[in-house]
Amino acid sequence: MEMKIVVGEKSGKSYQVEIPKEKDAQLVGKKIGDEFDGGLVGAAGYTLKITGGSDISGFPMRDDISGSRRASVVLSSGVGFRSHDSGQRARKTVHSHTVDLSIVQLNTVVVKAGAEPLEKLMPKAEKKEEKK
Repeated sequence: MEMKIVVGEKSGKSYQVEIPKEKDAQLVGKKIGDEFDGGLVGAAGYTLKITGGSDISGFPMRDDISGSRRASVVLSSGVGFRSHDSGQRARKTVHSHTVDLSIVQLNTVVVKAGAEPLEKLMPKAEKKEEKK
């Protein structure tokens, strides 16, 4: 399965790019908070910072879980947990902060912008209308 990279910028717009298997191996081993060259996703001149993601089963990445694994931890707040009552805690399964081959979506934010705007570098994909 190809990895999807979501690139967010300060204006609030985000762009989604799929990268082939050969390129996603360059991201393996990076952690939440690490920066990489935007040329990997077609945004030459940009520097991107990893802010999170999710694995093949939909479990979110958490910054406080080390290694490249899935873990079942007791959470009271943060990514992967939504509290309905004050003081509530629950055991939830999350993915660790290191990118591995099971990650299918990686969320990033622009740290350093390039010369060209992202709108030109990452055109929107046209939606195909299905006929019934």
